[in-house]
This record gives sequence, structure tokens and C-alpha cells, in this order.
Amino acid sequence: MILILGTSGHMAGIVARRLLAEGKPVRVLSRAPEKQSELKSLGAEVVVGDLRDPDSLARACKGATAIVNAATGFASQGANTARAVDLEGNLALIEAARAAGVGHVVQISIVGARADHPVDLWRYKYQTEQRLKASGLSHTILRPTAFMELWMTIIAEPITQDKPAMIFGRGVNPINFISVEDVASFVMIALEDPAARGQTITIGGPENLSMTQVAETVGRVTGRPVTMRHIPLPMMRLMGALAGPFNEMFARQSRAGVVMDTADMTFDPSETLTRFPMTLTRLEQAARRRYASD
Repeated sequence: MILILGTSGHMAGIVARRLLAEGKPVRVLSRAPEKQSELKSLGAEVVVGDLRDPDSLARACKGATAIVNAATGFASQGANTARAVDLEGNLALIEAARAAGVGHVVQISIVGARADHPVDLWRYKYQTEQRLKASGLSHTILRPTAFMELWMTIIAEPITQDKPAMIFGRGVNPINFISVEDVASFVMIALEDPAARGQTITIGGPENLSMTQVAETVGRVTGRPVTMRHIPLPMMRLMGALAGPFNEMFARQSRAGVVMDTADMTFDPSETLTRFPMTLTRLEQAARRRYASD
């Protein structure tokens, strides 16, 4: 039985569907089981639970041979915060997995996770990595770069409605984007390939593109004119510093926007592909998959 967390997101849902298509038993942990009707119809066992509820984690882990944890609270507010999910919840899941004798854990982390990162999510992911490594559990940690489908939605979806693309900062900093389809393929490798066990693997796409180029690609694929609205870097820095007490999610996203506009966000996937060969998705392919029929 493979337990999957985070199927409300696109990537974990892909993993679940691939496993079910292979005839593998899948259990989905969800706070909103009514939203998992498609996976249930495909044969998944859907259980009610929450990373913030240790008792539900113990029940979900019982009998699981492997776990794929793709849950995140990055864009959540209220009690479902990044700290509650990406730190406290992840640490509780590791303890539940240890107690249940789970055979292998695939943890979705994030590229650049480190103890002193300026954005809390990255620090929480790093702390999770360290606890998982020290747990004694068989594990694979995947550190993906930015999800291209997510950032197409954030940056360029307005173009499909003849509105300006939203560009964080200057929009010229090269960023590596990876398709959720390819992340799902790496998860399948992590579940099946012994060479991936005990490894922390950074994964990324075949291109380093600026946010401006993302917007231009969507415009080209959809045939829509491209205009852009920039959120100035000084404004993002100010929002990241001041908005925290009032809107933690907004402050976190602002700080992340500063990082994406100023830090080295490039990645060369060649070393990873030497170890785990696959054909990576280019941004234009993903855009055509999503928008070409519009």
C-alpha cells in the first residue's frame, strides 16, 4: 500500500493515477475526501486525515509500504500554515512512518532548501530533510526547481483573458522550471529504483527561462497579445517585511518573489539525467498541452 499526501495538488494526483494504472494499491490522505472522487473511482482508498493530526497520520501509515509526501502549506492561511504543514506536520509524519514500519518515504522538498534561507518554507523543508535522514527510514528526498505549470498559472494565465501578465520584479532573472509530469516521473523512480534510496536528488527542467519569457511563450502558444504588469522589487521587499503579522501567505510569496528575481535560480539537469535518464518537458510543450486548444 502506497500512502500519498498532497493529491489536492496536480503532481501528487499524477503519481496516484500512474500507480493505480499499474495496479498498485494506493491510499490517499485528505482533509476533504469529497474532492478525491476521481481517484476513488480509479480504485484509491481515501482516508480522512491531516498532517496537523498525529492520530490520523498513525491510522494512515498503518500497513503502508511506502509514502509519497507532496503536501505543502505554502499558499495556505489560517491554521493550515507552512509551519504547521511543512515543518510540524512533516515531522509528525516521519514519526508515524517510523512507528508503523513504513518501508520507504519519498519526500518532496525544494531546490535550495537550507537552514538560513530568507523564506521560511525553504527552512522548514530543510529541517524536514534533516529529520528524515536521521530517522533511520529508507528514504529519497527530491528537490525540484520551480513547477512550470504553477508559474504559468501565476504569471501568464491573465494573458488568456487578454489581461497583463503579472511579473514579479524585473522579470529577467533566469529560472529553472520543471514540469509536474517530470516530477511525477522522478517520484516513480524514487519508489522503484534502489539506486535512488538514501539519496537527495535535485531535479529540474531542460531550460532556464525568465518570467518574461514564460509570459511570451504563453502568448505565442495562445496567439494572444502579451502585455506585462511588473510588481517592483522594492515593493515586494517592503511587503515581505511588513505583511507577515496581517497576511503570512502574502508576505511569504513576496519574499519568494524577491528570491526568484535576484538569486541564482538556474540548474543544469545533465548530471541527474546521467543517473536517471528521461526526456524532460520544455515550457512550450507544457504550454501547448494546457492552452493550445483554447
